[in-house]
Amino acid sequence: MSGLRWNKAFALEQTADDTELLQELINIFKDSCASDCALIRSGISRLDGAQVASAAHSIKGAAASLGIEAIREIALAIEMDGKEGKIEAAAQRFPELEGLLFELKNL
Repeated sequence: MSGLRWNKAFALEQTADDTELLQELINIFKDSCASDCALIRSGISRLDGAQVASAAHSIKGAAASLGIEAIREIALAIEMDGKEGKIEAAAQRFPELEGLLFELKNL
């Protein structure tokens, strides 16, 4: 999990050390990321920076609340790319986000 740079202690603190709740939140995050990634992919193909930014913003916020720093950082970069209309840059970063989300499946 080193690629994710997950601060599990922070995440547990957010759930008052409730490991069951934390796992439930991680599962919800995994599901929401799947739909948000579909929105990013669609936004990139349609050159819709606002859609890219919005979906990346959603991933960024959820990752931050769970202490998953690597996903938060790349989602922030993609969000900024979308806001600035840099669709090609977002498209180039997107595989890194997908790779991290694949790694997340093991949490």
